[in-house]
Amino acid sequence: MGVDWRELDIANPTQEHAMLREMVRSFVKEEVEPQALENDKNEKFNVDLFRKLGEYGLLGISVPEEYGGAGMDATAVAIVNEELSYSDPAFCLAYLAHAQLMVNNLAQNGSEEQKKRILPKVCSGEWIGCMAMSEPGYGTDVLGMQTNAVQRDDGQWLINGNKMWITNGVIDDKKTPADVVWLYASTGKDDSGRTQITTFLIENGMPGYSVGQKIYDKSGMRASNTAELVFDSCVVPAENVVGNPGESMLHMMRNLEIERIGLAAMALGIARRSLSAMNKYASEREAFGHQIRNFGQIQRHIGESWAEYRAIRAYVYDTAASTNLNSAGNRLDSDGVKLFATTAAKNIADRAIQVMGGYGYVGEYVVERLWRDSKLLEIGGGTLESHQKNITRDLVKNHSAIDK
Repeated sequence: MGVDWRELDIANPTQEHAMLREMVRSFVKEEVEPQALENDKNEKFNVDLFRKLGEYGLLGISVPEEYGGAGMDATAVAIVNEELSYSDPAFCLAYLAHAQLMVNNLAQNGSEEQKKRILPKVCSGEWIGCMAMSEPGYGTDVLGMQTNAVQRDDGQWLINGNKMWITNGVIDDKKTPADVVWLYASTGKDDSGRTQITTFLIENGMPGYSVGQKIYDKSGMRASNTAELVFDSCVVPAENVVGNPGESMLHMMRNLEIERIGLAAMALGIARRSLSAMNKYASEREAFGHQIRNFGQIQRHIGESWAEYRAIRAYVYDTAASTNLNSAGNRLDSDGVKLFATTAAKNIADRAIQVMGGYGYVGEYVVERLWRDSKLLEIGGGTLESHQKNITRDLVKNHSAIDK
């Protein structure tokens, strides 16, 4: 007889997934947690600890083994992002920007030559990568981007423009740029007048590629580096174009799904840690001769947080299970899970602060950092408003999804 379906844990569907979670959770407890508070205060990206993720095979979690990756699936991606974010969402954001936005993108869309040359370096942690799409004046409005690329007679491309809010765009305080950038740039108009977007692989050392500024004093995610990248007549060889000119929307759509699942899984980690903190505190703190967990107001905070945490968990891992990394087609739920999970996690972190009072409001007790970090998840990787728009549009085309 097979395994009783009622015994299936959607978050750990196989022994391999359970072992991955156990490994990452142990790593987080021993190495991530001890450095999280200090690096948040100092706005410092722990580059040495980040490279260590490569030793554990996590930087190429979704990359085929032949290129130096672990060859795992979307559920594995969610597990890693959840466990890292339980302790240090900012460190996890740097991980997601590298492993999902750049590395997975290359594994899915790059040429054989590009994959063989670059993937082993980014999977091992030798190179740190990023994805550059947003600009000082353009975010969700992708087709409005101003960074442009023109091909010269010798086949090479000249890129001009600035990219903004780029996680991992800079590696240190010396303005060392990312080793490799997955860059989107405009390359003209198609026959219908629509902007064509093309993908380029920019490598550190290419003429005209530099860091404009490292961005400081962010509200949250302070232990991940955010930068402005400058491309000033940046010369890029033809072999660093990904696919054909004008194909970037395909690359974006294919990769956005795993990015949003990863961000929703980050929210899950934040929610679980916040719930854990408020639940413990409610037993430790007494008021008027009683544990505060005996008061109805506190019970509402804990009870609603538990229900929302379990809902996030179910939705994240259900969406991951139905997502194929090799193709697009699950936008409805990848948008839906990020829309729900990110706001729910922020609310749970907010309740944790409320339950813990003054202790919740200071950095030493973690939840105020989680609260600050959670806000970015409602903005990055697609704003809440963009998810609402996409879901509404998709349900027009696929009304039957409601009754499945």
